[in-house]
Amino acid sequence: MRVIYIVLSVLLVVIVLLFSLQNRAAVTVLFLNWSATLPVAILVIAAYFLGMVSGGSVVAFLRRSLQDAIKKPE
Repeated sequence: MRVIYIVLSVLLVVIVLLFSLQNRAAVTVLFLNWSATLPVAILVIAAYFLGMVSGGSVVAFLRRSLQDAIKKPE
């Protein structure tokens, strides 16, 4: 089973590497008065990680709210 995890991890790294090598064109992102010019791959990866963090926070919040509601019946 450990070998499968290693193979999948290496495959994921190769896919991310290929993606970043093929998407090196720079784009400018504007937000209010702030602007950043970065490669497309970095922006996509950053958006992915921000989505993981925010999604994990929402799940943790909902789980805690549900546990509190079960503990305190009204």
